[in-house]
Amino acid sequence: MRGSHYLSAAFRDPSGKIVIESEKLTGIYTSKLAKIPFLRGLILLWDALVLGTKYLTISANIQTGEEEKIEGPAMTLTVIFSFAVAIGLFFVAPAGLVHLLQKWLNISAFFGNLLEGLIRLVMIIIYIWAIGKMPDIHRVFMYHGAEHKTINAFEAGSELTPEKVAEYSLHHPRCGTGFILIVVIFSVILFTILGPMSLLWRLSSRVVLLPLVVMAAYEYMRFTANHLDNPFIRALASPNLAMQRLTTAEPSAEMLEVAITAFNHMYEQENGVSA
Repeated sequence: MRGSHYLSAAFRDPSGKIVIESEKLTGIYTSKLAKIPFLRGLILLWDALVLGTKYLTISANIQTGEEEKIEGPAMTLTVIFSFAVAIGLFFVAPAGLVHLLQKWLNISAFFGNLLEGLIRLVMIIIYIWAIGKMPDIHRVFMYHGAEHKTINAFEAGSELTPEKVAEYSLHHPRCGTGFILIVVIFSVILFTILGPMSLLWRLSSRVVLLPLVVMAAYEYMRFTANHLDNPFIRALASPNLAMQRLTTAEPSAEMLEVAITAFNHMYEQENGVSA
């Protein structure tokens, strides 16, 4: 659970005890750069990747009793490598494939870019669906659901108990799963505007212009999440919420207890009072 200045994570160890790890967010996480529109999208994406990798490692260590750490240069290289593989698989590969199809089938640049976006979206959906069938990942998705339910319950002013929190939605408008869908849609719009180009420029543009897509997508998600009381905005955000069906699952009461513990600890540090 991440606040403005603190982060808290809760884990259930092999004995059943809930263990809490927390830290004060400093440096780039709380800098003025993180508040600049558009630029903040890139910073928060990096924030999510780095902190996510770090705390997944801590979780694994708690379960195995080992003390392996990924931090510093090793952490940076791990995140960069993972990000590079994702860009290559979901952005560069579809662009190269469609470039060949355009030549073979004489497809226009406009429809080629639409096809590229569709291929990209289908690949991402299939990938997320497939890994969700793995028992360990499905368990992560259950904890993801517990996180959303806890935040939704808090924002609704509900008592944070497993019984009460269980009543709330698995979906949340600021979730990163919906962000993926927005990135794909925005990439289709931007790359279609660029029109026809050579294979080299096409592949390069998918990498070089991705930061612009991410920044615009983040601002769009932020805007829609803050205006869900408007029926039109709520309709625009509905596909984002639907995507979360892939990455959330109904959590157990024990998982909700872990999520609530993490939230309460973060809230107490942020505000100096008990949630």
